[in-house]
Amino acid sequence: MTKEALLMQHQSECLSALKSMANIHKPFEKTFMDTMKLFMAIPDRINFLQLGRYGCFSEQTYRNLFEHETFDWFAFNGSVISKHLTGKRKAIAIDPSYIPKSGKKTPWIGYF
Repeated sequence: MTKEALLMQHQSECLSALKSMANIHKPFEKTFMDTMKLFMAIPDRINFLQLGRYGCFSEQTYRNLFEHETFDWFAFNGSVISKHLTGKRKAIAIDPSYIPKSGKKTPWIGYF
């Protein structure tokens, strides 16, 4: 499968999951879909400045939309994975390596 085909498949799955959610405004949908495309395309660090540099919208547009919009990420991720995972039990994994105390300063915990 080519990179373009994988990107198109990812976008279609994200769009269908986004359409299944309620109360999603059209500007948020357009900016969110552009953000999902950029998360797959930008190889390095991803922040609002990078989104503004490589995306279709300005940096301030990304900042304002993700700051003021309440978005149910749990429901979105659940609708994305519901097509691919079958069964009754599902697990959520969280990577705590970004927490500043997960190193030398936390007692009884070493580096990850």
